[in-house]
Amino acid sequence: MATEPRPLLSADLLHQVEVTARAQNRNPEDVVSEAVRKYLDEQSWIKFVEKNEAHARAMGITEEEVDRLISEVRSENRQSGR
Repeated sequence: MATEPRPLLSADLLHQVEVTARAQNRNPEDVVSEAVRKYLDEQSWIKFVEKNEAHARAMGITEEEVDRLISEVRSENRQSGR
C-alpha cells in the first residue's frame, strides 16, 4: 500500500506563510524560497566558521590572537601592494 507524501509544511506554518505573504503583497512561494535561501546561507556560514575554528585550534591560534593576526596580515598586504 502506497503512503501519501507528507506535506512540506504543516497547515499552521503554511497559514503563517500565506498571511505574511499577503501582508507584504508577495507570493507565498517567494516567502518560502527566501526563508529557505536564508536558512541554507546560515548553515553554510556555520559550517565555514566551524571549519575555520577547528583549523585555528589545530594551528594553536586562540580567539584572543585573531584580531592581532588579521591586523598583521592587512599591514603586510598594504606594504606589498595587495
